[in-house]
Amino acid sequence: MGQKMDPNGLRVGVIKDWNSKWYADKKNFGDYLVEDHKIREYVKKKLYVAGISKIEIERTAKFVRVNVYTAKPGLVIGKGGNLAEVLKAELEKMIGKTVNLNIVEVKNIDIDAQLVAENIAGQLERRISFRRAMKQCMQKTMKAGALGIKTSVSGRLRRRRHGKNRVL
Repeated sequence: MGQKMDPNGLRVGVIKDWNSKWYADKKNFGDYLVEDHKIREYVKKKLYVAGISKIEIERTAKFVRVNVYTAKPGLVIGKGGNLAEVLKAELEKMIGKTVNLNIVEVKNIDIDAQLVAENIAGQLERRISFRRAMKQCMQKTMKAGALGIKTSVSGRLRRRRHGKNRVL
């Protein structure tokens, strides 16, 4: 069996940067890792409709900086920035440290892999044909200027009607 490697692990330091930027000694490392996971899980769940591409976390001695890359920054910020302040307060309460929240807009959402994948998943949830969903997203991505795209979906996708072998 071949050795499996995470694609991000191959690219870190070459064409991608770390998603978490901090240093910890042995006693704090586990705590920081769990906090990072909680922050990412909470923000992704709360702001799923805003199209979260990635979440970068930087730690200094005094505060935690959270950069949220989103397709729709208006949904995250809210009117007058009140939703961003609420999110910041909830994160501070959750981890017990000062949080500096930055919302960054993703300029081209058709090229971002995470957003394209969530778009395909959303279309599948709305019962759109998986072939059509994949082809449309691939065409949009290529028109947006990507050099290439590869998609794969799996699971129970085909609709079966009128008997065992008849597929419509």
